[in-house]
Amino acid sequence: MSAPTTTNDPTTAPGTAPEELVIRCPGTGEIAGRVAVDGVEDVAARAAALRSAQPAWAALSFAERAGWMRRWRDWMLDEEQALLELVQRETGKSWNDTNVELPVALEVINYYAKHAAAFLAPEHPRPHSVAMATKRIAVHFQPHQLVGLITPWNGPIGNPMLDLPAAMMAGCAVLTKPSEITPLTWAELVRGWREAIGAPPILDCAQGGGEIGAAVVDVVDMVHFTGSVATGRRIGARCGERLIPCSLELGGKDPMVVCADADLERAANAAVWGGFMGAGQACISVERVYVEDEVHDAFVDLVVERADALRVGMDAGPRPEADFGAMATEDQIRIVERHVADAQEKGARTLTGGRRLPGPGLFYPPTVLVDVDHSMACMREETFGPTLPIMRVPDVDEAVRLANDSPYGLSGSVWTRDREKGERIAQQLEVGAVNLNNVLINLFQLGAPQGGWRDSGIGGRLGGPSGIRKYCHERVVVGDRIAPSSEPVWYPATSRRLALQRRGARLLGAGDWRRRLGLRGRA
Repeated sequence: MSAPTTTNDPTTAPGTAPEELVIRCPGTGEIAGRVAVDGVEDVAARAAALRSAQPAWAALSFAERAGWMRRWRDWMLDEEQALLELVQRETGKSWNDTNVELPVALEVINYYAKHAAAFLAPEHPRPHSVAMATKRIAVHFQPHQLVGLITPWNGPIGNPMLDLPAAMMAGCAVLTKPSEITPLTWAELVRGWREAIGAPPILDCAQGGGEIGAAVVDVVDMVHFTGSVATGRRIGARCGERLIPCSLELGGKDPMVVCADADLERAANAAVWGGFMGAGQACISVERVYVEDEVHDAFVDLVVERADALRVGMDAGPRPEADFGAMATEDQIRIVERHVADAQEKGARTLTGGRRLPGPGLFYPPTVLVDVDHSMACMREETFGPTLPIMRVPDVDEAVRLANDSPYGLSGSVWTRDREKGERIAQQLEVGAVNLNNVLINLFQLGAPQGGWRDSGIGGRLGGPSGIRKYCHERVVVGDRIAPSSEPVWYPATSRRLALQRRGARLLGAGDWRRRLGLRGRA
């Protein structure tokens, strides 16, 4: 659930030192809270303290680590209302979209607390050949001592918690760096771990902008980053210089392919939710739709009808009075405005929305664009906002070609009543995940790896054993079942040993008996 980099950092309060950030609610403009900004030396001190605490954490059993994780989970549930209100104040989300955040955290905690021991149990590969039959092999997983977790502004709870539980259950200490746009809720969650439940001090939070993120990268042993492609490239380059591993979950321009035989009612409902949930500010949002010609108009009518009925605003709950809320920053709403204006100038029609809402707050209505093509920014660049460009295509082959005509490859969806056809189309899409007759749901399949192709990133985030093993070194231990005083390949080198080695290699490695026996000539 990545978010593009923004230059619209929170403002400092008048008369205060620049070390303090004042966070304003994008839905109201009111002050949501303040955070003190760390210096580079503070980041180094936090890292040193985490490293000191990590060995004792790694020495705990999986059950003991899981116990602390579950206590943290229970504290979150006890503080649910306060945490969600804080999320809403710093993001400007609707109450409906705000409530998506905590269930993500609960599911991921429960999943890795339950499965970490099995996922990280030593593996025992079988010897690959007769020559190695006397060997015992074990693969062990050793946690990286200190992991850096850098996350964006669009999911103050959900984004960090997609990745953090696996790292902690692996035995790592974790230095987190939330976005300077929405740092408040995550600071409270870290306080809950360290103070409210008194857990081992292997989790900490560094606050600040890009300089502090760079400082985190420089003091950790492994980095997971979620955010923009531009920042991801810089982090990947720095990790390469330091020769430390990184996992990068970057942007998306997720395509939706609607076939002529699709259930149009379901597809339209999915397009509206997948395109506008969270004001479209998710890397797995539906960002472009390709519809076969014969059902294009009917599909568009259904989408427009549903988009027109959406309520935009920041409601208080518990009864939902808005479907989605504010854009996070002025810079982000300007990207949306630029994409819409570019499309209109090049011949696209706006069927609903198309202009930011008047009054306080950064609100942009659901916007449906038609008569679009790939000359337009709305079909090429990541919009990260509540727009839904819909393109008419003559057939599925053209839809697939256009879907793949993108630097991104995070996820996508295919809509057809024919399951085999859907599977066939899915195999042609150059993305990390494809949803058949659904949207966004791949992110919540905790047993499956989550990763993107091309500019959408490298590595993966959560997902079965790979989601926790990425936070570990692998150590292979090889032993002998039989240990003679010498081995055939050891010194001294003799003609007899060399002849035995060559005969043995032929006998075990050749594909036919003639070559195994060293016979000359053709078979």
